[in-house]
Amino acid sequence: MSRFIQMSSAFALALLSVPAIAAASDAELAEVQAQIQQLKQSYEARIEALDRRLQEAEARSAKASAAVPAASPAALPVAAAPAVTPAAVSAGNSAFNPAISAVLQGAYINQSKDPDKYAIAGFVPSGDIGPGKRGFSIAESELGFSANVDHKFFGNLILALTPDNNVEVEEAYGVFTALPGGVTPKFGRFLSSVGYLNDQHQHAWDFYDAPLVYQAFFGGQFRNDGLQVRWLAPTDTYLQFGAEIGDGSSFPGSERSNGRNGIGGGALHAHVGGDINVSNSWRAGLSWLTLRPNERTHTEIDRNGNPAQLEFSGRSQVAIADFVWKYAPKGNARETNLKLQGEYFWCKERGDLRYDSDGALGLTNTAKNTSRQSGFYVQGVYQFMPEWRVGARYDSLDPGRVDYGGNADYLSASSFNPRRYSLMFDYTPSEFSRFRIQYQQSRLQPDFTDNILFVQYILTLGAHGAHSY
Repeated sequence: MSRFIQMSSAFALALLSVPAIAAASDAELAEVQAQIQQLKQSYEARIEALDRRLQEAEARSAKASAAVPAASPAALPVAAAPAVTPAAVSAGNSAFNPAISAVLQGAYINQSKDPDKYAIAGFVPSGDIGPGKRGFSIAESELGFSANVDHKFFGNLILALTPDNNVEVEEAYGVFTALPGGVTPKFGRFLSSVGYLNDQHQHAWDFYDAPLVYQAFFGGQFRNDGLQVRWLAPTDTYLQFGAEIGDGSSFPGSERSNGRNGIGGGALHAHVGGDINVSNSWRAGLSWLTLRPNERTHTEIDRNGNPAQLEFSGRSQVAIADFVWKYAPKGNARETNLKLQGEYFWCKERGDLRYDSDGALGLTNTAKNTSRQSGFYVQGVYQFMPEWRVGARYDSLDPGRVDYGGNADYLSASSFNPRRYSLMFDYTPSEFSRFRIQYQQSRLQPDFTDNILFVQYILTLGAHGAHSY
């Protein structure tokens, strides 16, 4: 191959010299031909020398191999190396150079109400779910590291950098990639695959904040420290089943779980989907999550207007139905496309509720407690031309039925239905940047309407994986 390239180079050089040769005298032509002949002889000589060196090196290697006596099986320090696979080559290339990414986010937030009073009436406070502070601020940013560990394992670490200068481990998991039959185990800390939106990172959402059902029932998103196994069926229609077990520390669970051997919860989920035609595709799913919170604590205003600390221990179950439909004329989503999605949540809790658990009011009492609550959201996002999108979302929660039992003298259930309306407009110059304006009106408490304006930027640096369907 080297001789062919070198001879071709000489031939090309000769061709480049044709115009000059055509106009030259016979003496000049003879001189040029002599120079070309010298070049050919020089290249051939160098190639022959390299061939001799290669043959001599191979001969020395063969003699050295023959001189080494064959080792007995017991003397072998390690097993024979497996065949090199593409995954192994990729792992070798990135063994000390993982893919690194950073997602930078910031926002300007204008609220008509005090953000410290953000709460959802009739639902257990699930954590810091507010829209953020007024004015300019950085939003939660991410730093990610991922790579093939070897030919069988993939690792991913995502750190969340919060606006108050804290660092949290958002995800840190490994994936065993070598199992056959479409089975994929994941272990570590990961965003659960229940529902549709839960396992997507915030910067990939179509709106600035999470739907109300996620805020009320998951505190934003549900994470699992544990094990997940998913199976992708070998069918023409997309069909995937999954199961998870974990410590159950994420809301609506608690740090102190009632589960045995550190297993505080589990989940099952199934998703099916496919293409209707070249322009339309869909996906639907059902999920079920069960947790065993123990002494899950929150503060609630009682009938007398006093802030009372409550502790719940028992069982929490959440069922989710999700649906997504996408339309892109003739399959060309780059020009225009439409995405419709919705999810319905149903939550049931049963257990013991301790009123005034810290004794601050001197009225500590434990009684049976049951609740059944639900909610949903629907949204649509339309890309009317490349890089530009508009969207609308409607959220609604149903406080359902809450039975405080023996604590009914202190606590009252709400009949108010929280609602929220959102409009979005964004500009996406590339897959690495997005700028968004969002207006929403939140009616989360009686006689409390909050009008909020978000102006957001998202900048992605480094390696950036594809988003899910």
